[in-house]
Amino acid sequence: MGFIAFIILGLIAGAIAKAILPGRQGGGWIATLILGVIGAVLGGWLGSAIFGVGIEEFWSIQTWLLAIGGSIIVLLIWGLITGRNKSAR
Repeated sequence: MGFIAFIILGLIAGAIAKAILPGRQGGGWIATLILGVIGAVLGGWLGSAIFGVGIEEFWSIQTWLLAIGGSIIVLLIWGLITGRNKSAR
């Protein structure tokens, strides 16, 4: 999968993860892109480490599920980090 396709995958996976998770997550489309790409990388790594599958083709359902799952994990961690900062103030 090419670089541009990976960026598009991360953007869409991040947006879907934000739609799935309840509550308000801060950040605009740039934050969604960054968190989605990080989530896609994390999902691909976890998928290859645990299940033996990775992110290979753009139109593969396993690619999308791994990217969205990784993005959800990254958003949950991001929410924990930013939630602590807001409550400490």
